[in-house]
Amino acid sequence: MISNILSKYDFGKISIATLASHSSLQIFHGAKAEGFSTIAIVVRDRLWFYEHFRHLIDYFIVLDRWSDLCREDIINKLISLNAVIVPHGSYVEYVGLDCAENIPIPIFGLRKLFRVEANQWAKMSLLQKAEIPTPRIYTINDYIDKPVIVKMPGAKGGKGYFIARNRDEVINGLRKRVEEGLIKSFEEAMIQEYLVGVTAYYHYFYSPILNRLEILGADIRYETNVDGLRRAPQDVLVEIGAEPTFVVVGNIPLVLRESLLPKVLEFGMKFVEETKKSLPPGVIGPFCLESIIDDNMNIKVFEFSGRIVAGTNLYVNGSPYSYLYWNEPMSTGRRIAREIRLALERNAIEKVLT
Repeated sequence: MISNILSKYDFGKISIATLASHSSLQIFHGAKAEGFSTIAIVVRDRLWFYEHFRHLIDYFIVLDRWSDLCREDIINKLISLNAVIVPHGSYVEYVGLDCAENIPIPIFGLRKLFRVEANQWAKMSLLQKAEIPTPRIYTINDYIDKPVIVKMPGAKGGKGYFIARNRDEVINGLRKRVEEGLIKSFEEAMIQEYLVGVTAYYHYFYSPILNRLEILGADIRYETNVDGLRRAPQDVLVEIGAEPTFVVVGNIPLVLRESLLPKVLEFGMKFVEETKKSLPPGVIGPFCLESIIDDNMNIKVFEFSGRIVAGTNLYVNGSPYSYLYWNEPMSTGRRIAREIRLALERNAIEKVLT
């Protein structure tokens, strides 16, 4: 399907398109730096904000609702602009899995990962197949005698997550989430061993064109109110009955001890190789492994993201790691555009689009 569409494209006029959300400004900035036209796909009530960045955006495609992305007239407009869609963390969540997977527009990256990312158990299975250390996963029927974190499905920035100390607390917490409409059944939630340590999120980029994996950065997520609670006196916490929650509000830069980098790169390479086996042709471009580092410097990966993550917004002018590869400012957004440009120059564009 994509080969047929690409046969109609003018490769001298490729445009980079993305949903106006999440990390879109970084993506637009990087595309312009590499000489591409840009397309902001935006819902009407957000248009006013993105119009403040017209210097980064060449075309606006305005939708009444995100699900309109797969309308025939919108698709035809994108094709007429020789568009390549760059997915980010809001893509599947906003437009829905069917539209995200099946839209007949070239996508930078691996479409097959969308369905895996939409299923928490499939995600953990892929990590385990890659022989990457992961936390223990419980079922609702298991005996639980240690702290666990209970995660809601979907890319909602940690909304609804909670910590429990035993099975009764898990069940009570899940009942509350059902009442709140976050889940329809207990089975939708994932129960993971709660790991104590530093949360660390590693930003990678796999290049099919250069046949190499790059570490482009790392970050820590700032979550409310689990992080905000640390500043409150214990007697106040008891009085208000505060419960930790994990909604992500921002990201903090992280530079890792160099002695950790071989392990971080090893895990990234294992992930790339497993996706080549399980989901050929394998991951393309940016992805993120999300981990806990304990006080013995052991790393366990509790999640992955198969595309650009919001933590990369810290490094719009490049990170300490991306400079080591490129010796110039290189954000993940620009690295995506650079890969597309390299693919075009080498007549290998189908290696990076699916």
